[in-house]
Amino acid sequence: MQEFNTLPPSIEPTATGHIIEQIELIKVILASGYAYDVDGSVYFDVDKYNETHNYGVLSGRNLEDLLTNTRDLGGQQEKRGKLDFALWIKAKPEHLMKWPSPWGVGFPGWHLECSAMSNKYLGEQFDIHGGGLDLIPTHHTNEIAQNEASCRKNPARYWIHTNMLTVNGQKMSKSLGNSFLPHELFSGNNSILHKGYSPMMVRFFMLQAHYRSTLDFGNDAMDASEKGFRRLMEAYQLLDSLVSSADGTTNVDKLEADCYAAMNDDFNSPVLIAVLFEAAKLINNIKDGRATIDEPSLIKLKTLMKNFVVDVLGLKDEQAASDDLPKVIDFIVDLRNEAKVNRDYATSDKIRDGLQKIGIQLKDGKEGTNWSKT
Repeated sequence: MQEFNTLPPSIEPTATGHIIEQIELIKVILASGYAYDVDGSVYFDVDKYNETHNYGVLSGRNLEDLLTNTRDLGGQQEKRGKLDFALWIKAKPEHLMKWPSPWGVGFPGWHLECSAMSNKYLGEQFDIHGGGLDLIPTHHTNEIAQNEASCRKNPARYWIHTNMLTVNGQKMSKSLGNSFLPHELFSGNNSILHKGYSPMMVRFFMLQAHYRSTLDFGNDAMDASEKGFRRLMEAYQLLDSLVSSADGTTNVDKLEADCYAAMNDDFNSPVLIAVLFEAAKLINNIKDGRATIDEPSLIKLKTLMKNFVVDVLGLKDEQAASDDLPKVIDFIVDLRNEAKVNRDYATSDKIRDGLQKIGIQLKDGKEGTNWSKT
C-alpha cells in the first residue's frame, strides 16, 4: 500500500481480539427481540426484523426475491427462517478457535465482527463503508441489520462497492492462471503483461475507471495509460516555471468547478482526470506562449493541480522521487559487498534477490558491482 502512495490505517483490529465486544453485541440484539438462541447457537431473525425494517435496503431486493434465490444448506434445521444468519455458532469439539459465552462454547458468526469493531472505533454511524460488489447481498446486508437491531442506525452514510478485476476481458482468478500480485505487476515478472509498470502509473490506470466499473488489465490499456500519466505529470512539473502577466486572460474558475463536480458525482475519477488533462493543455499553452494568465489565476491553477492531482488522486511525481534512486541503490550495493567480505552469503543473496524483484539487476565483475534497471 505504501508503494501505491496510500496512507496507512490508523488501526488494524482483528476479529479474535474483539470477542468480548461481539458477545456484548449479541446480548443487545437478543434483548431487542431480533435474535434467538438454539442449543448453544444464536441466530438473527430476519423475518421479524423485516416486519419493521427493510432487510434488502442495500441490494434493492425484497424478502420474497431473496428467499427465492436462497439455496437450502445442510445442517441448518435449527434456524427458523432460510435467511436467518448466525451471530454465534456452537463449536464442535474438534474446532480449534472457540471461546466461552453465555450460550456455550463457540465462535462468532462471519458478519458480527464488522459491526462490533466499527461500533467501537468509528461509532454507531460513520461516513463511508467500502467493499466489493459481491458483499452487497449477504455480508453488508446483514451488517446493516445487526446495527439497526442494536443501535437503530445504518452503520454507514455512504456505501461504496468496487467492481471486479479482469485481465484481457476475462475474470481474474487463480484457476484461470491470469492473476498476479502487485510486486509482479511492478516488476513485469508475470505471464500476462509484456513489461512492468510503476506503482504510480498503476494507480493512475485504476483511477481512469470508475470504482463501480470493471477494471480490465491488458497491454494496450496499460501502455496508453502510461503515456497519459507521463503527459499529466510533465504538465504538473511545468507549473513552477510558468510566468504570469498583468494582461493575462485565462480564467480557471470553470476548471475548478468541474473538478469539484466530478468528485461530487460519486467520486467520478475518470471525469476528474479528463478535466485535469484540460488543465494540462492549458499549462502547456501558457508555457509555449499560446495563452496568458494573471498572478491570481496562476496561484489558483497551482492550488487546483496540487489539490486534485496530489491530495485527491494521490499521484506523485515519480521522476522527482527517483532523483535519489542511484544513491540509495549504491548504498544498498555497498551493504551487500560488506556482507560478501564478511562471508555472510545469505544476506548477500537476499539483497541481490530482493533488488531483482523490484526490477534492479546486479552484475558482479572484476571492477566491482554494477546495477541496472530491468
